[in-house]
Amino acid sequence: MSRGSSGIVAGLTAAALAAVGFLAYQASANAPDSVAAPKPKTSSSAPATGHDKPEDSKKPPAELPAGSGTGKRVVYALEDRQVWLVDADEDVTRTFEVMPSALNPKPGTYQVGTPRSGPPTRGSDGVMIEHVVRFAMVDGVSVGFSAAVDGSMKSPDPSLKTGGVRMSRADGDAVWEFATVRTKVVVLP
Repeated sequence: MSRGSSGIVAGLTAAALAAVGFLAYQASANAPDSVAAPKPKTSSSAPATGHDKPEDSKKPPAELPAGSGTGKRVVYALEDRQVWLVDADEDVTRTFEVMPSALNPKPGTYQVGTPRSGPPTRGSDGVMIEHVVRFAMVDGVSVGFSAAVDGSMKSPDPSLKTGGVRMSRADGDAVWEFATVRTKVVVLP
């Protein structure tokens, strides 16, 4: 083999290894909890930090606000940064806190639209996200619920026009299953 062709082979090998490494990272980041490496558990006696708070240290969920509509719906209270999933029997099946987007829809009733995006994609803020459930447009930007693949719920950069209402990955899974196309989304002040 000549020196020129061995350099090409080395370059192609390096590129192939980088691609395999990237794909392995993506696969591990998206592995379901049942096959992913175990996450460290937080002791209830240890001080809570970041997103690893023990369940009992969370404040109790707020009550479903009056005037939030009827029937199956997602209720999103902007000021409370809270979401409720309400089934057709008017039972709250789940409630959780969210990080609002930089652009918020006006209070009102919306519907989950298409396309919904399940696999990881890059959000308008550059963060890798999954389970995107869009329901409104504000200033030409889609607004929807999503979960960051890395589990973060950072405050959005107010200088960017972003529409991602962020939640934990577990809550993102729940919204993805619950809020199918045409499901009502009621936005409250």
